[in-house]
Amino acid sequence: MLFRKQQHRSLFSNKKYGKGKGISRWLFLLLLISIGVAVYHVNKPLPPGVDFSGPQRAASDVQFLADRTYTVDGERQTQQQIFDEVFKMIAIARHLVLVDMFLFNDYQGKGSEQHRALSDELTEVLIAQKQRYPAMEIQLISDPLNTLYGGLPSKHFTQLKAAGIPVTQTNLSKLRDSNPAYSGFWRLFIQPFGNKEGGWLPNPFGEGKVSVRSYLSLLNFKANHRKLIIADNGEELTALVTSANPHDGSSAHDNVALRFNGQAAWDLLDSEKAVLAMSGKTLPKVELEQPSDNTETNLTVEVVTEQAVEKAALAMINQAKPKDKLDMAMFYLSDREIIDALKSAQQRGVILRVLLDPNKDAFGREKNGIPNRPVAHELTQAGITVRWCDTHGEQCHAKWLMRRGAGETTMLLGSTNFTRRNLHNLNLETSVVLKGPANAAPLRRGQSWFDECWYNLYGRHYSVDYKNYADERLWPRLLYRTMEATGLSTF
Repeated sequence: MLFRKQQHRSLFSNKKYGKGKGISRWLFLLLLISIGVAVYHVNKPLPPGVDFSGPQRAASDVQFLADRTYTVDGERQTQQQIFDEVFKMIAIARHLVLVDMFLFNDYQGKGSEQHRALSDELTEVLIAQKQRYPAMEIQLISDPLNTLYGGLPSKHFTQLKAAGIPVTQTNLSKLRDSNPAYSGFWRLFIQPFGNKEGGWLPNPFGEGKVSVRSYLSLLNFKANHRKLIIADNGEELTALVTSANPHDGSSAHDNVALRFNGQAAWDLLDSEKAVLAMSGKTLPKVELEQPSDNTETNLTVEVVTEQAVEKAALAMINQAKPKDKLDMAMFYLSDREIIDALKSAQQRGVILRVLLDPNKDAFGREKNGIPNRPVAHELTQAGITVRWCDTHGEQCHAKWLMRRGAGETTMLLGSTNFTRRNLHNLNLETSVVLKGPANAAPLRRGQSWFDECWYNLYGRHYSVDYKNYADERLWPRLLYRTMEATGLSTF
């Protein structure tokens, strides 16, 4: 009898053990599948038309634009050009307006300063033009962050759709994954359930409540980060590529832009057709004749997107010769290839100046200085001169690089921060490369803008010495390198 009881217990125990072993096997299998999904989506083929590098095109009517924020006798002042130009472009268009902007909302953050209502202004201008010319093709492309990935309605998108203007929220799932430690899990267990408006969690960017799935989508850390407009002037296409967003809380940021005509504007349009195709959308044929690329001008413009931006930037840095001058103004600088190239340029006698945002201000919240402060420490250790934008709630949001050589000046600007996520085919990004003689008006104005910020010219205070935000501690350097390598970061 005792033997039977013991045998029974043994069998029962084995059954429990077998059940636990079976669960472990299933969990291990799911883990393997999740890893496999993550590996595939980090390395999968890019959507057609992404990582675009256009030819050097003769460009006409090229204009450098800048939004400036500075202090005079301690009082903050702003001068804005970019969206004033955007609104002019929309107002004179008769055939086509295509806008692709990352942030398009009225969130202002927790700061006390007043902001320009850029999101309302852009919405009103687009709707007014559509009402004025109903047959005109107007399209908006943006990032699903503006609706918290389907968790909140966007009043601006709703108004535009009601006016007959198509709104495309980019299908980010077609892009490669920047956060592989998380993306495999998300694609298997979260993405299939989609999202819905409303929830019980606070909106991290403004008013309203959102679901858990909005937060879980946010953790993928990827975006359509482009900032541009293409419009006709009645006869030909005009394009503007910028670092600025139609976002109220960003309205005081320092930003730059380049407006241009010519065949490069059509290259930019082709790159945007690829973004529409990712989301199952198309653009009707534009009833305008493309110009020949033989315009008599001493300026060329090249459109570059995604990793093509990194290739263009590295070419500018690596081709710089001793005594050439290399200037950079950057919101986020963390990409290892760019940093190594800068240090190599310093070693061979290139004259470098690097102006960085201190990464301390984010819509009323204080940031920890990563990645720029540990990167700045590394650059200064290599002998590179670094200064900081002296921000007071706003951000030094430009992504700008200029090389001045003996015979030619090259300027690169656009949406693209110099980070792994921005440069390695993970985000959607657009920048442009302008080449020409140093005395050409847009290049001269770009250089003047940087010098004004660097030297605090005309009684305007923009920047401070490196020592003001120097951070030589080990742990920020380790944290930055870990975040850059793994993708577990927001930069």
